[in-house]
Amino acid sequence: MKKKTGMSKVRKPRPHAKAASGRTSRSVTKANFRPSPQADLTAKPKVMEWELRLYVAGNTPNSTAAFSNLSQICETHMGGRYRIEIIDLLRSPQLASGDQIIAIPTLVRRLPTPIKKIIGDLSNTERVLVGLDLKPTRSASASTRS
Repeated sequence: MKKKTGMSKVRKPRPHAKAASGRTSRSVTKANFRPSPQADLTAKPKVMEWELRLYVAGNTPNSTAAFSNLSQICETHMGGRYRIEIIDLLRSPQLASGDQIIAIPTLVRRLPTPIKKIIGDLSNTERVLVGLDLKPTRSASASTRS
């Protein structure tokens, strides 16, 4: 007969079991729990970066104006935290279906989500700022004043 020593038996973690759906399931125990590092708690929040696509058709006056207006708006209101991708639909027409482009020039804001689209040469700065969620709409700003 074995004598009990007062120490409990230490369990080894089991290998990951496959769930019925085919995914691996894993239970968290004291043996495999690792808290996130302290650096994660003090890390600075990520700076939001804007990802914009401007769909144009060649070097037309509207396309040129849209790019010029967009560049000015981005420099003024986004402070270098943006990326502009120019897509010329005369060279790559198949790319229009990806963002469902029906008119040109069209600006598509891919990030931050949700995706937004603005059609035209982007000459109305206030409308573009509202469309990109950089400025509140008039109705929203009027309701906060009252």
